[in-house]
Amino acid sequence: MELICLALLAIACYFGFFYRCTGCWTRPVIREKGKADGSLRYGLKDMPAMRLSGLALKITTHLSNTIFGQLILIPLMMRMTNLTLLRNLVIPEDPIFIPVVIPESSIEEPRDGTSDSILNEVLQLSVTEERPGFNFKSISDFLEGYKSGKITPTQVAKNVIRALEDADQAVTPLCAIVQYEGDLIMKMAEASTARYEANAPLSPLDGIPVCVKEEIKVVPYYHRVGTLYLGEERETEDATITRKLREAGAVIIGVSNMHELGLGVTGCNVNSYHGVPRNPYNPRHFTGGSSSGSGAAVAAGLCPLAIGSDGGGSIRIPASFCGVVGLKVTFGRISTFGSHPLSYSTVTLGPICTSVKDAAIAYAILAGPDPNCSYSLQQPSLNFDNIGNPDLKNIKIGIDWKFFKDCDTEILDICQKAVQYLTSFGATLVDLHIPELEETQVSHVICILSEIRQFLHIDFNNQCNKMNLDTRATLALASKFTALDYIQANRQRSRTMQFLKEIFNDVQCIITPAIPCTAPASEPSDFRTGCSDFRTMFCTIRYMQLANLTGIPSLVVPVGYSSSSLPINLQIMGKWWDEAILFRVGMKVEQFRAETKKPQIYYDLL
Repeated sequence: MELICLALLAIACYFGFFYRCTGCWTRPVIREKGKADGSLRYGLKDMPAMRLSGLALKITTHLSNTIFGQLILIPLMMRMTNLTLLRNLVIPEDPIFIPVVIPESSIEEPRDGTSDSILNEVLQLSVTEERPGFNFKSISDFLEGYKSGKITPTQVAKNVIRALEDADQAVTPLCAIVQYEGDLIMKMAEASTARYEANAPLSPLDGIPVCVKEEIKVVPYYHRVGTLYLGEERETEDATITRKLREAGAVIIGVSNMHELGLGVTGCNVNSYHGVPRNPYNPRHFTGGSSSGSGAAVAAGLCPLAIGSDGGGSIRIPASFCGVVGLKVTFGRISTFGSHPLSYSTVTLGPICTSVKDAAIAYAILAGPDPNCSYSLQQPSLNFDNIGNPDLKNIKIGIDWKFFKDCDTEILDICQKAVQYLTSFGATLVDLHIPELEETQVSHVICILSEIRQFLHIDFNNQCNKMNLDTRATLALASKFTALDYIQANRQRSRTMQFLKEIFNDVQCIITPAIPCTAPASEPSDFRTGCSDFRTMFCTIRYMQLANLTGIPSLVVPVGYSSSSLPINLQIMGKWWDEAILFRVGMKVEQFRAETKKPQIYYDLL
C-alpha cells in the first residue's frame, strides 16, 4: 500500500509540474499600491491529496533531502501547493517584517492592565448558567471550592497527581503532560492552601492547576520543544509568562506535549520523549497541534487552564479539535521572552481554557509590557469596557461568505446557525470581501517556515537524523524559499494589514468557522513513523493564517459537535489590541451550544 502511495506521489508531482509550471513563463502580475484585485475572486486552491506515512513517508523524506529532492521533487511540490505564487507578482508596498501596530488612542486606557479593579471586573462577568448534564470545571469552580473550604489546593494537587499517573498508565496513554514532578506540584499547592487559610490569595489563579507548553521555559524542566536533542540541561530561568503564573499563585502541574518544533497541525510526535497525544473526545483522532498537550490536558480535565503558542493556529487548532476555548492575542500583547523564537513574526503565547471568561482572566494576568520583549512595549493598557454588556447592539460582524462556506457541510450548518444566533442579541451582520486570501496564506507559509528554518539551520545540519520524518520533510521544503520569496511575503503582509485596517473601519470583528474539518483520524502507522498530509495541513490552517500573518487577535469558541461527536468551534477575529470585542462576542457565542458532551477521557479534580 505504501509503495502505491509513493507511486501516486510521483504521478501527482509529474502532473503537478505541468499544471503549475506554466507560471514560469507568464508575465508578472502588477498589483496597484493600496488596491486589491478588483475581481473580488475567492481564489483559495484545493491542495493535492498526499497523505504519507510508513514506508512512503520514509522514502519521500529521504528523497526530499537529496540533490534529486532539492532540485526536482521539492520544487514540484511547491508548484502543486501554489507556494510559488508570489514569484509572479509585482507588489509595490514596502515590506512589514514585524506586525506591530501603533495603538489607536481610542483603545488606550490610562490604567494598569493587571490591577485588582480590572481583574474584579472580569470576575464579575455573568456567564451562561450550567446546563443539565456534563460541564467542564472552570477557574470559578475551583475558586468557589477554595473560598468555601469544600476543597483545598493541596487536595486538588493530590487529585492531579493521581490523574497524571492514571493517564500515563492507561491502555491508551493520553500523553498530554510529558514532564511533571509530584513533589513540586505539592509544594506549590501547599503554599497556595496556606494563603487561602490566611485569606490572602495572590490572584484568581492562586491554586489553579496550569500546564505550560514545552516550547516555553519552566524551571526545572527540560526545554525540549518537542525534540530529542534540545533541552539537554534542566532550565534555571523561567519564561516571563511562567514567572507571571508563579507570581499569581498558579500550580504548574508540568510541561505539555507538542508537535516537534511546532511544525505540524496534528500533534503527532513519535519520538521517545513525547509520544502521540490522544484527543479526549475520541482517542483514535488527533488533538491538533502544535500545542497538542495543552489542548488535550484542558479537555481531559487535568487543568482548567493551559498555556500554548500560536504561529499558525497552534493554540486555536487543538482548542477547536478538543472542544475548548483558545485565545491568540494581538502580536506583542503577551511577552514571548523565554520561549524558543521559532518564528519571530507570527508567534504569540496565550491560554487554552474551558470558558471565555477563563480566557479573559488569564489574559488580564498574563498580558502587558515586558522590557525583555521589545515587541510588547508599544501596547496600550488593557481595556475590558462593555465586555459584560447583555446585548450586542451597535456591534457589526463582518463575514466573507465565500471564505466562511469553504468548510465541511456539518461545520457550515452549525457555524451559520451560531452566527444567526448572535443577531438575537442585536448584532448586525455585514457582508464583506477579504482580498487576496490566497496570496495571504502563501505569505504566511513562507514567513513561518523561512523563520523556523533559519533559526534551526545549524541544528538541522547536525541533528537531522534525530528529527521526526515529517519535520525533516517540512524543513526540506522550507529550505527552498529564497530571500525574494521572503521579501515578497512581507510585502503582501503589508497589503493584507492595510486591507484589514479598512475592513475594521466598518465592522468590529470578523467571524469564520474555526477549522473547516473536525479532528482527523489517526492510522496505526502514524504512531510508528508519524505522518505528512498536505491537504489536511492546508485545510486545518485555512482560517488561522490571517491572524498570524497580520498580528490581529482571535478567539475560538465551541458551538457544537459533528454527527460522530467531534467538537466544532467558531472563530472571532478583532482589530489590533481589541481583545475585549472577542470576549464580548465570545460569551454570547458560548450560549449558543445546547449541551456540552463529556469527553471519553476525563478527570474531575473537584
